[in-house]
Amino acid sequence: MEENIRSFLKVLDPKDNSTGGGTASAVAGAMASSLVAMVARLSKGKEGLAPDKLYDETIKVAESLAEQLFNGAREDSQAFEAVSRAFKMPKKTDEEKAARKKAIQDGWVAAARLPLANAERCGLLLKLGERLTRSFNQNAKSDLDSAMYLVVAALLGCLANVEINVKSIKDKKIADDLLNQANALRKLLEGK
Repeated sequence: MEENIRSFLKVLDPKDNSTGGGTASAVAGAMASSLVAMVARLSKGKEGLAPDKLYDETIKVAESLAEQLFNGAREDSQAFEAVSRAFKMPKKTDEEKAARKKAIQDGWVAAARLPLANAERCGLLLKLGERLTRSFNQNAKSDLDSAMYLVVAALLGCLANVEINVKSIKDKKIADDLLNQANALRKLLEGK
């Protein structure tokens, strides 16, 4: 948890260049998840709304996604740091050059896969939030609206990070697969 908080604080630090959009997007997704869980808790037991089972399920999934996205923010930051470290590896001998090249490519693949995983989590949250919009405590409307705005921004930000990092991946099959998955997730935003 402490390392997650450090990652979060790095997102807020305007002087830090190591924690970027992928981390910020995952944090936004975690905040959206927490808001969805809160709205579900505020809706539970209210007369004229859906059965409590819907809210209990929503709370459970949203809380899990919040934790996963918060952890995903830290992991995204670590993936970018690994790419930076790989570029600093020695490159005097053929062996060093080969090791450096492999580390860089492995780093870029991880740096694309992590925001893709976070985008998938945001996609699940988007669906969960949409389900909640059908029956919830109207006193929490601004909270649910905020959650939905945040999750759309989080999903778009995660996908942007996949797309930029894929450009550095030399293995076309891996790059194409990651882009295809990202494009499928982008379709969740049609009409939003």
